[in-house]
Amino acid sequence: MLSFLSWYILITFLGWLTFPLAYQLFPALTDRGYTLSRAFGLLVWGYIFWLFASLGIAQNDIGGLLLGLVILGGLSAWSIVNRKSETLAPGASAGVVNWLDSNRRLIITTELLFLTAFVLMAFFRAANPEIVGTEKPMELMFINGIMNSPTFPPRDLWLSGYSISYYHFGYVMTSMLALFTGVPATIAFNLMIALIFGLSAVVAYGILYNLLANPQTHQATDHSEAKRSGRNKKQIANLSSFLFPLFGPLFLLLISNVEGFLEVLHRKGFFWQFNADGSASSRFWTWLDMKELSEVPAQPLQWIPERFWWWWRASRVIQDYDLNGTFRETIDEFPFFSYLLGDLHPHVLAMPFTLLAIAVALNLFLGGWRGNMDLFFGQLRISRTGFLVIALVLGGLAFLNTWDILVAAALIVFSYGLARVREAGWSWERVEDVLLLGIPAAITAFVMYLPFYIGFDSQAGGLTPNFMYPTRGAHLWVMWGTLFIPLFAFLIYLWRSGTPAHWRAGIFGTLGILLTLLAVMFLIGLLALRLKPDLVDPILQSQGLDVSAFITNSMIRRLTYIGSLITLMALMIPTFSFLAKANDDSETTDNSIVNQPSSIFFVLLLISLGSLLILGPDFIYLRDNFGYRINSVFKFYYQAWILLSLASAYGIVVLLRRFDNRTHHSSSFRARHGGANIVFSVLFTIVLIVGLTYPALSIFSKTNNFKPPFGYTLDDFDRVQRENPEEAAAIQWLRSAPDGVIVEAVGGSYSSQGHGRISIYTGLPTVLEWPGHEGQWREQALQGSRQQDIETLYSTTDWVTAQDIINRYNIRYVFVGNLERSSYRVSEDKFNSFLKPAFQQGIVTVYEVP
Repeated sequence: MLSFLSWYILITFLGWLTFPLAYQLFPALTDRGYTLSRAFGLLVWGYIFWLFASLGIAQNDIGGLLLGLVILGGLSAWSIVNRKSETLAPGASAGVVNWLDSNRRLIITTELLFLTAFVLMAFFRAANPEIVGTEKPMELMFINGIMNSPTFPPRDLWLSGYSISYYHFGYVMTSMLALFTGVPATIAFNLMIALIFGLSAVVAYGILYNLLANPQTHQATDHSEAKRSGRNKKQIANLSSFLFPLFGPLFLLLISNVEGFLEVLHRKGFFWQFNADGSASSRFWTWLDMKELSEVPAQPLQWIPERFWWWWRASRVIQDYDLNGTFRETIDEFPFFSYLLGDLHPHVLAMPFTLLAIAVALNLFLGGWRGNMDLFFGQLRISRTGFLVIALVLGGLAFLNTWDILVAAALIVFSYGLARVREAGWSWERVEDVLLLGIPAAITAFVMYLPFYIGFDSQAGGLTPNFMYPTRGAHLWVMWGTLFIPLFAFLIYLWRSGTPAHWRAGIFGTLGILLTLLAVMFLIGLLALRLKPDLVDPILQSQGLDVSAFITNSMIRRLTYIGSLITLMALMIPTFSFLAKANDDSETTDNSIVNQPSSIFFVLLLISLGSLLILGPDFIYLRDNFGYRINSVFKFYYQAWILLSLASAYGIVVLLRRFDNRTHHSSSFRARHGGANIVFSVLFTIVLIVGLTYPALSIFSKTNNFKPPFGYTLDDFDRVQRENPEEAAAIQWLRSAPDGVIVEAVGGSYSSQGHGRISIYTGLPTVLEWPGHEGQWREQALQGSRQQDIETLYSTTDWVTAQDIINRYNIRYVFVGNLERSSYRVSEDKFNSFLKPAFQQGIVTVYEVP
């Protein structure tokens, strides 16, 4: 409880400390950056601290953290004194104090939302706080490693002598909060999950609030609506301002894919034919082909799924098979699954900052940061302050989760380009505008975070063509149906209400993108065939096909799976068509939805980028150690969910406003639109029921119905002490012992035996651990003979050989416990003869090298 309170007080203080700065930096947003201030403050504080520690100006301790806070406070104080940016927000209140006084409802709603989200997720984590399984041990290793690093760059605890070669800014932020509040890493891990959930909720709320608060986003769509009373107008405005934006966090963080609903239908025996002999069959479930859902449900039938980890399947909806029918697992996480699983992975840590980048793009689109920057090769119509904020956010995202920088950069530069379109119309100069912002911003972001790139060794191998793994339409709808339905409803509404559209541009633009992706796929494939036959030949051999047969069969499969392509084209064509009229100021026949400035076009941009992120991995993917598109689908789909969930929430609110005819519309309006109202109400209800089935059932499954067998706690070390008290005592001793390299048993990734546990919980580097993951982060050759040397160290009876290994890796502590004895034939005589048993309890001994 004290740990939670200390984090809540610190992050709230950080938000209030940052708000004066955010107020000046986000002049075009109605909330003036209030909902962003916590996330933005954590980013700025983290950047200052990390940069100063990396340059040796500050230490990795409380003093360095306080220095960063002082500088952040100084920036906020400067922003209060310097009011030049106020001219960028015509009609804004006289200052921060006046704004706070006139926006009390927004402030209260924001604070209640953050506190509620933070409390609920912390409570959920306290019911299942174990940091075991999947990649949780790796993530805890990063946190403890950073907290215990004497200097920056922080050291890699699983490869002694090396620094972290991974996007780890989120773990730096976690360690900062833990160090400042005195909270151990085993508690900070769970608190950070809750904090990221709370920050994401409040920033998503803020984005939707700012989109909906645009005074000309939605004007009256029926002449009779002009007769509404002032009282009704005020009620609608209040509802819109403070309740409708809650659809943002709802669709982002809670609404899930269709798989959870399918689990219920499957468990109840829907679409199964049970025969008298006890057998059963189902054409539907066989056709759907989703692993466990293709199996006969257990008897007796019931509503609640009870299969072990049944909720896992929702993150493995996309089913990939090669041309021989061999299954290849593909990851398609979505936010609620991530928080349910509890992995503190970079894609989760980056979420509030990805949302922050969306807010930056929105501020830019709505007219913020207008100014002039004279570059050597052109003039950029953005102020220097805005340009630096863009570079700070983009660079921070690359450091947090490198995959996110592409979509964030695209959204920001295209938002700027779209704003320029609405100012000056479509022309080739808009391409110049996009490049003038994109290239300098990318270079500046790189320079601002240069210390990270110096030690970063990416194992990405470039673009790879995806011939034989297109996504099936059925699987696409299972994954995206709860977002597609609101999006299609919103686009149909725009079309039916007479919103200007350039259909030829939309159709040809969509076809152009498809043909471009297809051409790039074939071009990369041809280049690989000519230049990298060692990569192509094994694939052809594994399929037993020559090149022409391989391509023919792959194209036939694409035609078989055409449903996904048709769906995405149906989404992209109207979206591009409406965007093509972004600079059209003419009145429409039924509404004035395009009056400038309209946030609808920003939402259309979100839909465009989200659709492209889904479409892209069907043609090309980024080659890595996995060798197929598993990671590209994972990362791109996750980013697409963030964009499309916000767009879906916005579309739902638009339709709710339009079809809320209970008290606000005339009888003629109800007569004309009553049928559409009923259809929308049914669809909206279906989306909520289907989308919320998964979270409603899975949280109870994951927490044993909120009945943790050992009580509620946020500290995973309680489990360690309970399961292995002797090793826990050794870990506590090592935490207080002088710094040094330890050696322990080496095991593979995701080890169920707990390999790496000593380095993880002590924060001391070990010679080698999880070698498979280390091979993903840097060249495999850097590991050398470490794994064999560790086995030799434990098993050899020759002290000279053991001493040579100890000296080679500068080992200070040799750990001997149950896992070491079960992994190797440990010869302890040499250790007892030449080393000092510095700690001993039961079967656990820690030997210290003199």
